[in-house]
Amino acid sequence: MEAIEVYHISKRFGSVQALDSVSFTVRPGELFGLIGPDGAGKTTLFRLLTTLLTPDSGSAKVDGYDIVRDYLAIRSHVGYMPGRFSLYPDLTVEENLDFFAALFGVTVEESYDLVAPVYKQIEPFRKRRAGKLSGGMKQKLALSCALIHRPHVLFLDEPTTGVDAVSRSEFWDMLAGLKQRGITILVSTPYMDEASRCDRIALCNEGRILGIDTPEDIVHRFEERLYAIRADQMFPLLAQARQVEGVMECYPFGETHHLVADSRFDVGNFVQQLSGLDGLTIRPVEPTIEDVFIKWMKR
Repeated sequence: MEAIEVYHISKRFGSVQALDSVSFTVRPGELFGLIGPDGAGKTTLFRLLTTLLTPDSGSAKVDGYDIVRDYLAIRSHVGYMPGRFSLYPDLTVEENLDFFAALFGVTVEESYDLVAPVYKQIEPFRKRRAGKLSGGMKQKLALSCALIHRPHVLFLDEPTTGVDAVSRSEFWDMLAGLKQRGITILVSTPYMDEASRCDRIALCNEGRILGIDTPEDIVHRFEERLYAIRADQMFPLLAQARQVEGVMECYPFGETHHLVADSRFDVGNFVQQLSGLDGLTIRPVEPTIEDVFIKWMKR
């Protein structure tokens, strides 16, 4: 039995098709990532799988329970950390944890061994009101509260948005530890660099899944030649590069532009045609998950 089974789930809000026949499965104990920008449908999917919404069509099971028929059972088997901090800001760290433990009929002591790796990092601040915590500490408190009842499946909706790079890295280290405890984790993120921390990923856009695979195999699906180009005048470079024969795509990518080339592309001809731009450089580069996402999104 799979930990999560989603079959042709669709959901519409007025004229907006938030999810369009989405299907995928997550294996027990797997760290599965939904990767995509805002508006891709990730939050809507999380709310459906945690029984906060009902689908217009399709079906899904979480931990063997149907999301419509068995919604009460699902709520006792899953932990959910929404994208926006949703704990009680006027309660202390300690009081928030006690409250969520009581809500599920457990005690903090019963589950302390599971939450300890996360909670120990904020325990020195247990008397501080949650609203006064930094972004990274709020994140750790929310995760502790989502784990306090020992869920079988953990849903994390963009948990690292708005926190610093160090806190992001620490958070993913904590997820790796939870995975070793056998917890199935479904996490969404708009950050392509976080995809490599997952066992498998689904690239999402506009309510659809573009592809599912391991991060390594996703990258291997990019078969075209890829170059990083740069010049002193970056915007004219982008416009002119797109006009050169053999250039399939050219788009901004960090401090460079990435250029996707077909068999007609010749580096010497490219440099000659753009010789009027100062500081022009071109070099081959390895594709990333973001390059694959851009390719599939345009397709």
